[in-house]
Formats: sequence, C-alpha cells, structure tokens
Amino acid sequence: MSQADEQPIRIDGANLSVADIAALAAGSATAELDPAGRDRAARSHEFAQQVSGQRPVYGRSTGVGANRDVVIDDPDRHALALLRSHATTAGPLREPQRVRAMVAVRLNQLAAGGSGVSPLLLDGLADMLAADALPPVRELGSIGTADLPALALIALALMGEAPTSTPLRTRYTCAPQDAVSIMNSNAGAIADAALAQHRLATLARAAVVVAGLSFVLVDGNAEAFAPLVETASPFSGVAQVCAWMRTLVGDAGPPARIQDPFGLRALPQVGVAHHGAWHAAYLSQAMDAVVSAAAQSAQLGLARLSMLSEPAFTGLAPFLGDGTPGASGVMITEYVAADALGGLRTLATPTGLQTVTLSRGVEEDASFASLAARHALAAVDDYRALVACELVAAVRGLRLRGRTAAGLTECAALPDQVADRDLTEDIRIAEQLLPTLAALLHTSSTAH
Repeated sequence: MSQADEQPIRIDGANLSVADIAALAAGSATAELDPAGRDRAARSHEFAQQVSGQRPVYGRSTGVGANRDVVIDDPDRHALALLRSHATTAGPLREPQRVRAMVAVRLNQLAAGGSGVSPLLLDGLADMLAADALPPVRELGSIGTADLPALALIALALMGEAPTSTPLRTRYTCAPQDAVSIMNSNAGAIADAALAQHRLATLARAAVVVAGLSFVLVDGNAEAFAPLVETASPFSGVAQVCAWMRTLVGDAGPPARIQDPFGLRALPQVGVAHHGAWHAAYLSQAMDAVVSAAAQSAQLGLARLSMLSEPAFTGLAPFLGDGTPGASGVMITEYVAADALGGLRTLATPTGLQTVTLSRGVEEDASFASLAARHALAAVDDYRALVACELVAAVRGLRLRGRTAAGLTECAALPDQVADRDLTEDIRIAEQLLPTLAALLHTSSTAH
C-alpha cells in the first residue's frame, strides 16, 4: 500500500503513539489535525486573551526568566523579540526525521488544549508537516527545561523569518501569548526519546532472533527459556523473551552442555525493557534506563560473539575461518563489537547526575532530558553495529555446519565467502537485515 492509500494519522492531543511519531518522522505517513483539537486550542486561546486583559501574564506582559518582574508595554514587539533571541543555538544540524518528529509532538501537545496559543499556530505546524517544510534546527541549547532554541526557530520559520527546506503554503502571524507557549515544551526531547525507543525496541527484538541463530549454531540448552523460568521472575520482559526463544529454537536438537555461558543463559533476564514517562526529569531517568538496558544486552551479545569464535562451542575452525592455518575469519567483528559496546557504556553514564544554575540563579535545576534522549538516539548506532556483528558470525557458522534456524532464510543477502576478506560490507548488510528479523517476532509469537 502506498503512502497515498494509507489513512493519515490524526493529531488529536491524546492518541499519538510512539509508532505514529516514528512513521511521521520517517515520512511514511501523513498527519491530519483533528478539528476537535483545533477547537480546544481556540477555546484556550480565547480564555488566555481574557485573562491577559485582567492581570499580568508571564511572558506576555512581563519578561521571562530573571526578567519576569519587568513590565512589558508592547506585547507584540516583545513576543517577536523573544522568539528571535531564544532561537540562538549551535552545533550540528539535526536530521530531518528528528525535526519532523518534534513538530508532530508539539502539534499534538497544542491540540490537547490549555496552552493559550492561537489556533493559527496549529494550522501552521500542520502545514509544516504536510509540506515537509523543515527549518534548519541545530543540536545545542536545550537542557531539559524546554527546547527553547529549536521551538523558537520553528515559530520563526512559520512566520517566514527562518528558512525552510521547501516553501510553506501559508505564513503564520505570531500572537503575543504564542511566543512563550510554543517554546515552553520538551517536544524535541520527547521526539528524540520516542524515536530512540522505537529504534532500540526494534533492535532488541532483532537481537533475540540473532541470539537464536547463535543458540542453534552452538547447540544451546533451551532450559534457560522454559516456562518455569517465567514464573521465577516478576518481569514481563523475561516471559516475552522466553516465549520468543522457545518459538525460535523449539525444534533444536539435544543440548551440547548442561549449562550455557551467560550470553545465552541470561538472555531473558537482560532482554526487552520498555519505559515511558513524560515529565522531563522522569524522561531523563527513563532514557538513562533504556541506554543502560541496551548496554547490558549488548554485553551479552559480545559474549555470544566471542563464543562463536571458539571451536569448543562451534566444532568449527577458530574464528569461523576457512581452515587455512592462522585464518582470521570473523576475528575483527569481535573488535568492532567491543568498540561499539564501549560507546554504549559511555552513553549509559546517567545524565540525571548533571544539573546547572542559569538565568541569574532563577532557574536552578535542569533535567538534561534532551541530552538523555540524544544519548539514547546515539546508542542506536552502537547497538545496531554490535548485533550486526553477531549476525554475520552466526550466519557464517550455521552455513559452515549446514544447519538451519529461524531467521536464517531472511539472511540470504549476506555473502557466503569464508576466505579472509574485509567484512565491512557484510556488517552493513547485516544492519539492514535487522528490522526484517525483528518483524519475525511480531508474527511468530502470541506472548504479551
């Protein structure tokens, strides 16, 4: 089915899922602003106008931050000045997927009502998504207390003051209360967190399939995934991984050992973890936990990869070589995987330990949720590379032994030459295969 044939994702302020955000970010789905969400924003806008005529309102009739006690005489001029000043940023440009995700998240937040922004702002954000007219958002400037520079730049782009990748159909005019309201959000961090969760969850499922290939290659012991193991742990992820592994290796032959190394035996306990919370501090903690879980899972992946190089486990030549004395085989994939694991461990350093005091001491804490989400996104590349290295080795070993296993057919694109050579392209192909392997678990397991 083409994108044109698919139903658009309705942005209503309540039902935007992580999968929806990922689809919108990838450009594989379109967004449609729900009229009810726009109506909520319109009512909130009317109320904000009434209140602004009765008493001072932060950011509209006053300054912001340490300037909160400064009275503003010209709200229109002040709103524009706020956006221009707060758009200050630095660092590399964010990839378009992340910008699309941020726009979608912010539109969904505003559709929930309560922000006081003009409904025209929602129209503008919806137009930005529909036209794929993205501003050049840079990396730095958010500390988890709101993605100020990125969201200010988005507003300026809607007004025609900042460039966009393609032209917008209409030009938005900023209302006085819109400036603070559009910026007062962690939409960028939430978007990054959603993309990281979606990508890492896909890799986590693929890692289970790859572990299944390694299991078959070394004649593993399936007792580690028995139903009894599920009852011994309170965590739903353990039950899920056990069920997946029983499906993947259920018809494997007798085990070669009474007890496998941790790389296989502890797989359910270091399997899939889901976290979700949207307060910025909680988001930071959740992303720290996700990266930590990925690092622990990757550590077992490296252990399995090391196991596949051992003739005692595989019955094959060292490093799965071609039999030539001293052949290196897949030796260097272990080094690549170890390097990736080192990156994951570095990224797993808790960002929640950091804080700063800014704006003349008025803003004395920061969650750094934006940094935690960026770390989670960066962890995707390292985790993907490590799982791909294990896949290259597992597929080679299974082919050398003439064995079959769930997922092996889907790996036909991997080269079958075993003579020593550069395996960079093999790893790249393996990385591309991981989503396909992850999808096997959607159709092969009924566990929940």
